[in-house]
Amino acid sequence: MANAQDKLMKALVPVATWVEKRKHLQAVKDGMIGATAFIIVGSMCLIPMALMNIIGSGPVYDFLGRINPFFLKIAGFTNDFIGLYAAYLIARSLAKRDEIDGPIIGINAVVVQLILTGFSLDGVDGAVATAYFGSQGLFVSIISGLVTVDITQLFITRGWVIKLPESVPEMVANSFSALIPVAATCGIASLITVVSQSAAGQVFPALLQTLLAPAITSMDTLPALLIVIFLTQLLWFFGLHGPSITQAVWAPFAIAYATENVAAYAAGEAVTHVFTYGFYYNILQVTGSGLTLALVVFMMLSKCETYKAVGRAAIVPSLFGINEPVIFGLPIMLNPFMFVPFVLGPLVPTVIAWFAFTSGLVGMPVAVPPGFMPPGVGAFLMTYDWKAVVLVFVLLGVMAVFYYPFFKAMERETLAREKQQETEAHEA
Repeated sequence: MANAQDKLMKALVPVATWVEKRKHLQAVKDGMIGATAFIIVGSMCLIPMALMNIIGSGPVYDFLGRINPFFLKIAGFTNDFIGLYAAYLIARSLAKRDEIDGPIIGINAVVVQLILTGFSLDGVDGAVATAYFGSQGLFVSIISGLVTVDITQLFITRGWVIKLPESVPEMVANSFSALIPVAATCGIASLITVVSQSAAGQVFPALLQTLLAPAITSMDTLPALLIVIFLTQLLWFFGLHGPSITQAVWAPFAIAYATENVAAYAAGEAVTHVFTYGFYYNILQVTGSGLTLALVVFMMLSKCETYKAVGRAAIVPSLFGINEPVIFGLPIMLNPFMFVPFVLGPLVPTVIAWFAFTSGLVGMPVAVPPGFMPPGVGAFLMTYDWKAVVLVFVLLGVMAVFYYPFFKAMERETLAREKQQETEAHEA
């Protein structure tokens, strides 16, 4: 077992290190996750409408109908413009890594995003199309944010910027030094929109969606979800922060799916995506990676005082999705007893949850609740369906079945070892 662990460690660590050092991937991850604050606020503002759908009629329904426009305005200017915010945040994140950060470069990325996504094909001069300012423009946001910073960095490195004397105020100097990079990035963005229209007959976001369609659709599948969960758990097992590493790949897709679901629900259209950011954290990772709440309870009830102490310390963090005290305190990391239940066990709840959602047994994700919520709370706020709460506790029960025999075997081994150590100490 130790030999196999060593081989896996040697294979995984270089990959994890490579991902963490890719500044573009990390910038996309940071920017997209930063944008979730707006998605959460926007989706929470759909609660009155969700309650109206549940109630149907009556005085409460009428009251909600009167206040609903207030909340819909907030939802509209958060969710429906999320692509613009993501472009800004991605650009600032990458610029910070390149040590050229500043408000101008973030605003430059937003302008590039507006040019790439706001071009209208309706023949009206000066018309701005807003359809791609939201979730449908998120993949363009990645391009806008990254390319804006890379071009600016190139111009700075080559010295293709206007340099004013040091006596000029810093704000004025920064504005002039940004002139050429801003002009270049905006010109390139405009050229892309013109070429996209003339060559493909589509606005650039639509063309990009057509080209990326296989990748976009393949992420919202059960095989992709199983791979994500398996790799996340495997990285955790070796002491590497699984979600922070794998999020660089799947978070942009999951956040895009979530915003599309929110927009569809607000418009009264069919909601189609399962693999959303909320689904990952409030269903598949509830109480932390590996759904470890049952394991913590077993530790609290253990005959082993060490496990009991760690369990008591870990119970409150676990209820809010923080299970590092268990991973490093038990520890789960590099613990042969925990490999099967912690790494392979979560694949079963993943399959159960997938079919529960896709079959219609549980309502689809229509909101993005705040993170680190107790079991069931986030699931309900994500779906507005009480059956999602039941599903969460079913999944925790399934994981309890996985953890119990392995924990008891580990407990027996630990108690026997402690007893042997006490005997040897007395004999000495």
